[in-house]
Amino acid sequence: MKTLSLISTIIAGAFLIYGSMDMPHWGDPYSPASTHVSPYYLRNSLKDTATPNVVTSVLADYRGYDTLGETTVIFTAGMGCLLLLKKRRKK
Repeated sequence: MKTLSLISTIIAGAFLIYGSMDMPHWGDPYSPASTHVSPYYLRNSLKDTATPNVVTSVLADYRGYDTLGETTVIFTAGMGCLLLLKKRRKK
């Protein structure tokens, strides 16, 4: 069983390393996010969303469904922890 776990971990790690080989370097000013997405948000966020804070406009308006999904996952995990750690009352 330990051998199977080790082999599956090595294979998953190899896939992760292979998948990250094509990513741009950290902080690369010529990456697609820096040349296409970020300038669009900075130029158009006030016009598109009527929100003066760019971070708020990106999280609430441009990526609203993504933020809602992340919030749902965190809420569900918190409720699961509360239910698991809840003390049972004796009658």
